[in-house]
Amino acid sequence: MTVKESKSPVTKEDSVKSDFVKRFKTNPFVFIGTIIVLIIVIAAFVLVPAFVPEVGLGQTANLSFGSYNKIPITYVPGNYFSQIRETIARYYQQSSNENSFLSDYQVWRQAFNETVVHTGILDEVKRAGYEIPDSVVDREVALLPQFQENGRFSTTKYRKMSNTDRMALWRQVRESLIEEVYREDMSGLRVASQEASFLKAMASTVRRFDMISFPLTNYPEEEIVAYINNNPDRFRSIHLSKITITASQREAQQVLASVRAGTETFEDAARNHSTDEYAEQGGDMGLKMIYELANEIPEAEQSALFSLEQGTLSNLITLESSWVFFRIEEAAYNADTNDPSTINKIRSYLLTDQRGQVEDYFLQQAQEFVNAAAAVTEELSLDDLLAERGLEKKSFGPLPLNYGSVDLFTPLSSFEIAEFTEAAYNENFWQTAYIKTAPGTLSSPIVIGSNVVVLYPIEETIEADEAVQYIETAYSSYWIPYVTNQTIQNYFLTNEKLKDEFWNTYVQNFMPAN
Repeated sequence: MTVKESKSPVTKEDSVKSDFVKRFKTNPFVFIGTIIVLIIVIAAFVLVPAFVPEVGLGQTANLSFGSYNKIPITYVPGNYFSQIRETIARYYQQSSNENSFLSDYQVWRQAFNETVVHTGILDEVKRAGYEIPDSVVDREVALLPQFQENGRFSTTKYRKMSNTDRMALWRQVRESLIEEVYREDMSGLRVASQEASFLKAMASTVRRFDMISFPLTNYPEEEIVAYINNNPDRFRSIHLSKITITASQREAQQVLASVRAGTETFEDAARNHSTDEYAEQGGDMGLKMIYELANEIPEAEQSALFSLEQGTLSNLITLESSWVFFRIEEAAYNADTNDPSTINKIRSYLLTDQRGQVEDYFLQQAQEFVNAAAAVTEELSLDDLLAERGLEKKSFGPLPLNYGSVDLFTPLSSFEIAEFTEAAYNENFWQTAYIKTAPGTLSSPIVIGSNVVVLYPIEETIEADEAVQYIETAYSSYWIPYVTNQTIQNYFLTNEKLKDEFWNTYVQNFMPAN
């Protein structure tokens, strides 16, 4: 296929943008303001100096929800926790007409999370020895809208506020400035000068694909039978009962002797003395294949044990910290290759323990298909070859080189291809799709998750600059603040310094009575 360069943004039919991209391009500022409450929180309490509100939940007692680095995370009417809760509650009320228990829980939980982050930031900055100059705080307080008159600071309005409220306001402004500095520094650390341009370039080249899949779960029965016949001992079945003694070797010998003498049945001995998971069922381990016992029986003991006849007791076997002996309930016998359940069980074993062999089989099958496709003529199309071999293709795209599913532009997951659930971070997939394979040619087979796939880039388009210009805007106005905030939240909310008692406090005070 030829490479085409579009002279205008791709049409709706030619491009499947992610939900974020569509909504962002329609109205970026409205979208950013509504997609995540965290932006509202930052705008209300960090970027804009805070204010002391009237207490809206005066009936609510002071509540302790835990602590961060031994600093209490407490709800007190009028404090940061209560203000953030009211801000988030207003957002939810505007977004939904429902006032359910779930939304109430979400409001409180998110307010708690934000308070933890706020407390953690202040603690980190304090331990770093950073201080906001008083003069800077004074200047920010003087700029607050409640103290303005005719565009200038009003001493009269300022003095109408009580000393207590002024001090609370001053501290709150100081804390918001500290948090703003912290967040700006964290954002600056994450920004590389050319990163926005790099992401834009990633989105500029898009390809449409066909994909042919060879699922590993389709490993043919004849291959499984051949593997069984080549490894018959591994798949013999045996029915055992087991007694495990952990006290001492002497006690284990005494228990074995009592069972051999008939003074105690095997089942009673298992229930009375054994310490493994089979004790309650009288030691019965059920029917197992030899490979399933590899971790329970030392290799040196396996040959002798598996050759015993039905009803025989084994000798005492010494393990690392216990002593065991077995009774043969049913002697070992070869796998029945005509039994579908046996075939399915061994297929599962191969997919887990011998996966490389299964992958090699399908890599070979896929390569044979690629070789055959290279030789198709006008009389035999690629679709004919697929039908001839009982294969199907799936189509997807247009897709940019979006390694890691960056949601600034179309992610691989938006096409809902089941075979690609593990492909977003698979370097081999992206290199094969965009670097190693030219448009109009079949790729080499690659393993993706539980499939061997062959990719066929059927078309490549170079997007016009204006079609992807939005990425640079979204990167600075949304992406960096969002990723930075997620990083900060994850750091503080998973920190060992956090003592999270939110659930217990919430249940005790707000859980609806039965």
